[in-house]
Amino acid sequence: MTTSVSVQDEATVLTVAGEVDLATAPALETAIETTLAAAPTALIIDLSQVSFLASAGMAALVAAHQRAGGSTRIAVVADGPATSRQLRMTNLDQVFAVHSTLAEAVAALRAH
Repeated sequence: MTTSVSVQDEATVLTVAGEVDLATAPALETAIETTLAAAPTALIIDLSQVSFLASAGMAALVAAHQRAGGSTRIAVVADGPATSRQLRMTNLDQVFAVHSTLAEAVAALRAH
């Protein structure tokens, strides 16, 4: 699993690629913590390049949501059976704004 951080409009984008499982979820949590430490107004976690999302990865997303509190809005980009289906099945799509593309997520955050 790899992560990279960029800024698009007003949002910080954390792009995740590869498999997010029990072994790699701690690295994802660290990347999210580091990104949130900069106190961005909006964080988009882009999972569109993730090929496998285990429950440990979903737990990292929940922890990010809790850590962000009300100061940072979080959106998730998830498209396809490896990510969006799991988020819907666990009702995490009710916790996060889930978008199919990065462009959609950026536009939705801009509208708020």
